[in-house]
Amino acid sequence: MMGKDAHVTYPPLNTLKAVCDNVWIVDGPVIRFGMPWPKMPFPTRMTVIRLGNDELFIHSPTPLVPSLKAEIDGIGRPRWIIGPNRIHYWWVPDWRDAFADADVYLAPRIEAQAKGRIDFGYTMLDRDNGYPWDAEIATLPIAGSFMTEVEFFHRPSRTLILTDFIENFEPRKLDSWLMRWLTRFGGVQDPDGQMPRDMRLTFSKQKPQLRAAIETVIAWQPERIILAHGRWYEKNGADELRRAFRWVLE
Repeated sequence: MMGKDAHVTYPPLNTLKAVCDNVWIVDGPVIRFGMPWPKMPFPTRMTVIRLGNDELFIHSPTPLVPSLKAEIDGIGRPRWIIGPNRIHYWWVPDWRDAFADADVYLAPRIEAQAKGRIDFGYTMLDRDNGYPWDAEIATLPIAGSFMTEVEFFHRPSRTLILTDFIENFEPRKLDSWLMRWLTRFGGVQDPDGQMPRDMRLTFSKQKPQLRAAIETVIAWQPERIILAHGRWYEKNGADELRRAFRWVLE
C-alpha cells in the first residue's frame, strides 16, 4: 500500500508510538475510500490503551505485522478488540485470529457492512456502560441514519478517541489540487478538520441528539484527541471539539 501514497502516511508505520502513560498509537498504511472516482487516500491509525493487569484495549486495528505483534506482546495482553463504526472493521478478524483470548466488540451495522468477514462471536457496542473497561474508559455511542460511531475517553490520561467524527487531512500531504479541493470542500482539511460534510447529512434528523452527545464529550474536558485519519490533536482537546463542531453547537 505504500508506493505512490507513501507521502500521505505518518511514518514510521506499523509500530507502537507512545502518546502518554499507557496510551500508544500505531500509524498504518493508506486505504483508498469514497466514490468510484476519485477515491481519497486515507492514512490509518490505531490506538492501544493499557489498563490494569496489563490488559490491552485495541481500537480500530491496523495490519498486524510480525514486528508489531512482538511489540504488542511486550506491553501487555490484548483483551478487547474494538470496531468503532461500520467502516472500521477490516483488520479485526486478523487480530482476533492472533489473539484468541481477546473479546471482540463491534459498533452496530458492522456485520452487514463486512459481508461475511465477521464469522465469529462478538458483543455489540450499543450502550453507554456495562463494559469491562468502564472503570477507566467511558463509552459513548452516537447514532446517525447511516452509522453509529462509538467514542471512547480514557479518564486517567484525558485522551479522547474518535474515528471518523473528525478527519483532519494536511494539505502538504495531498499530492494534487483535486485532493486539496475535495478535503477543503468536505470540511476535513487541517487546520480546520471537522466531521465530513456527507456524514453531517446523515445526522440531519438526529441533530439534537448529536449536539447533546458533543456537549457530553466536551464536558469530559479531553486534553488530547486521537483521530483515525490525519493530524491528531496533542493538546487543547476541548477547544478543538468546540471548533470542529461549531456547526452543530451554534
